[in-house]
Amino acid sequence: MKPYHAIAIQDCGEPLQAIPLDQFARVDPHPYQTLGAPYGEQSPYYLRLSVLEALGEAQRYLQSRRLGWRIQIFDAYRPIAVQRFMVEFTFQDLLRARGLRADQLTAAQQTELMAEVNQFWALPSNNPATPPPHSTGAALDVTLVDEQGHSIDMGSPIDEVSERSFPNHFAQCQDARGQSFHRHRKLLNEVMEVAGFRRHPQEWWHFSLGDQLWAWILQEQEDKGPMVARYGRVESE
Repeated sequence: MKPYHAIAIQDCGEPLQAIPLDQFARVDPHPYQTLGAPYGEQSPYYLRLSVLEALGEAQRYLQSRRLGWRIQIFDAYRPIAVQRFMVEFTFQDLLRARGLRADQLTAAQQTELMAEVNQFWALPSNNPATPPPHSTGAALDVTLVDEQGHSIDMGSPIDEVSERSFPNHFAQCQDARGQSFHRHRKLLNEVMEVAGFRRHPQEWWHFSLGDQLWAWILQEQEDKGPMVARYGRVESE
């Protein structure tokens, strides 16, 4: 369990809504569909209605700060089966990167590698009390593009399993390049927070609004008092 799974859920029943992809930039083709993730008839381009409205508000604020810039959607709604697929893919990818084989790992090595994966990936729980954030329709992974559609360099790619993914990794950098990465991450966080989103503590790209992670951040880090999540796991329509 993640710490935020202690937050209670009282799902408001708000429906999923298709993201109007003509209004936002997106990573195309979708990265997990390209890997063969089992979406079936479901689509990653859905959010709860109020979350989608907040995303539009965030983009309008961004464009008041940077004319022509847009929010780029990397991923949004994620069925449990896709979460399971991506956790396993990430584990296997770490093995390949380190020249290891699953059948030769010690128990300690397996635990250590899975702990690295779990820093960035929620377990694909079927328990309705502990849903992965993306399965609620209230979480999404985003970055920014400029007026020409070029991706803004954030210093590390989305989903990288390393400390570079931590939001403030470049905060103390003295060189101009590192300072630029940090400014871009701060801008992304600012435009999303203005609309009510909260950023994952270990992922510069992940933002939630209304799920357990969002409620936990408000309760534990912003001292907003006892919080309840308003979105639980939902099946795509």
